[in-house]
Amino acid sequence: MKKLLLSICVLFTIITQSFAGGNDEGMWLPLLLSQKNYNDMVKHGLKLNADQLYSVNNSSIKDAIIWFGGGCTGEVVSGEGLVITNHHCGYDAIASASTAEKNYLQNGFWAYNKEQEIPAKDLSVQFLVRMEDVTEQVMAGLKDIPYEDWNKKIGEVTKPIISKAKEGTHYEAFVREMFKANQFYLFVMEKFTDIRLVGTPTESIGKFGGDVDNWMWPRHTGDFSMFRIYAGKDNKPAAYSKDNVPYKPKKFLPVSLKGVKEGDFAMIFGFPGRTNRYETSMGVKLAIDETNPSIVKLRDKRLSLMKKEMDKDVTIRLQQASRYAQIANYWKYFIGQTEQLKKNKVYDRKVSEETAFKAWASNKAEFASLFTNLEKSYTEYQPYNKYGVYMREGIFGTPLFSFASAFYDLNKVLEKSPVDSVALKATLAVVKMRYDMFIKIYNPTIDQNIAGAMLQMFYEDIPASQHPAFMSTILKSKGKTTEEKCNAFAAMVYKKTFLTNAAAFEKFLANPDQKKMMKDPAIQTALAFLSNYNDNYKKYADAFQLSVAKEGKAYVKGLMMMQPDRMFYPDANSTMRTTYGNVKSYDPKDAIHYHYLTNLSGVMQKENPGDPEFEVPAKLKELYLKKDYGQYKDATGEVPVGFITTNDITGGNSGSPVIDGEGNLIGTAFDGNWEAMSGDIAFDKDLKRTICVDVRYILFIIDKFGGASNLINEMILVK
Repeated sequence: MKKLLLSICVLFTIITQSFAGGNDEGMWLPLLLSQKNYNDMVKHGLKLNADQLYSVNNSSIKDAIIWFGGGCTGEVVSGEGLVITNHHCGYDAIASASTAEKNYLQNGFWAYNKEQEIPAKDLSVQFLVRMEDVTEQVMAGLKDIPYEDWNKKIGEVTKPIISKAKEGTHYEAFVREMFKANQFYLFVMEKFTDIRLVGTPTESIGKFGGDVDNWMWPRHTGDFSMFRIYAGKDNKPAAYSKDNVPYKPKKFLPVSLKGVKEGDFAMIFGFPGRTNRYETSMGVKLAIDETNPSIVKLRDKRLSLMKKEMDKDVTIRLQQASRYAQIANYWKYFIGQTEQLKKNKVYDRKVSEETAFKAWASNKAEFASLFTNLEKSYTEYQPYNKYGVYMREGIFGTPLFSFASAFYDLNKVLEKSPVDSVALKATLAVVKMRYDMFIKIYNPTIDQNIAGAMLQMFYEDIPASQHPAFMSTILKSKGKTTEEKCNAFAAMVYKKTFLTNAAAFEKFLANPDQKKMMKDPAIQTALAFLSNYNDNYKKYADAFQLSVAKEGKAYVKGLMMMQPDRMFYPDANSTMRTTYGNVKSYDPKDAIHYHYLTNLSGVMQKENPGDPEFEVPAKLKELYLKKDYGQYKDATGEVPVGFITTNDITGGNSGSPVIDGEGNLIGTAFDGNWEAMSGDIAFDKDLKRTICVDVRYILFIIDKFGGASNLINEMILVK
């Protein structure tokens, strides 16, 4: 009995350390900071009171934070709506504003007055107005509804909650689940759409180190760009107009020139995208063995084909730059995640956690079949997992086929007699929207080459028993090898499709003809793969997702029951979170120590003329040689470039402000470190670091390199 009790105690210790917040782990809802975390934040070094962090009635730090473009974060740093975010977050807007003659992406851009600021088309930002726990209302609406029907019911249940929140305002609102749908929160947002590009360093600064240094420390990247929010004269959101004025924020962040040192408090606000910290061992195994390697393989091929053409022509490079960067970022991410999941033995850790849970739940009927059900679901789904990955990342990783898949729903509408005119109008609007997205990135050579390669890889890597019947049509194309046949078929598709002909496409939209549509080879191909999936394999994916969600909800509920006094945090889901920690160096391997700070001298040491990822602008070298650093140097006489903290972040936190204990901006977060790439699934308390641009480097580049002292003068600098 003593041995049994000891074993259970050990298991409880394992699961407590793995799931509970602590050691700087956790992406916390700001609304709950005063209840759960504030005292711990003070111990770390926070000097502000809880209301200064999050308040509905008074201005607080949350009012200086923006959800930038729906995928990044930014911070307001002046009373005139001036925003700092990452260079890679502004990448698409910068590329879109560029031409071969005015290549702002390559050469940088600075607005020396507001008249020079460039409207950023299709870019928007959102402020969080307030958040509210609506679990009780949502659960009441879902009472007696089987979990299998929750997805159908949830919209109906949350609609009145959202409507009430927006009533009489210009705000937007949505409800998000937390803790695997054990809790629900309402988020009320204020959206601005008149956003203008104010400044960006040259790409050789903003993307210094490129793919080689991506996810790595030490880092020397000036990953920042600047925008401005404009509003109507009433300071409310308004569509772009030359009469709009700079937005006057409720709160903006003072900027610190004091710098950072080892152990300093660091707090980050932002909109982290997705984590899956409550993933099971089975999910980790599937990711390591199959999903991640498949994504990496497909993206690797797409990137190589894109780069081949981008290197030939600057216009093509500008058109494809943002898309290439997005694909490359998560190509390397999945390489790193797989490597670190293995290295950090995350699968084994998850098994230990589950063993502890099973011991606790052994006499609780509510959780008796939880893991049995999950194991059955993974076994049934695994044979079809790869089809979904290859369709999403491969077939629909081809822009034309991705766009053509939009005709699946249109075909369903046109099949009915009589045609529902309301449904037809709505579906055509979606098709037109997808066309506008497609044509922006369409390059016939790149697209055709990717199409041929993805068809070949699908044929070779997916079991023949799962191939659509249409594959036989593809293989009838001219050529001796599969590669030749797939490339020949792709060439035929791009020659005959009407989807790349603007006039023909507009004519079709005006008078949609189902027969014409279904004869188009691009649409035929896309729908063949999609229909095959929907008719034969989607049922397995749907059953799997339902089971994982249902049992995952029970698992998290059980964990909370098992540890009622622990502080749990919800997975990231693109809602505002706060994370706190300290500036801290680390030792990634035996005999290797990584300092917490990098300097401009390190940029010069990395310079490699002729390598576009490590080029240093002549003016930056001149400033370095003259030591013309102004007020932006530290006590050693260096200009700091980057620093690292122990904060817990993920994708979506790009551009997040790094804030000191007094509420001043000390840097901008832009990356995680290679040694902790498993962080979206399992936080590593020893190795996890957030890589940040030091705000002194940002100011140095704006002022000394860009000559935009007008922007410096807008800010409040704290010395």
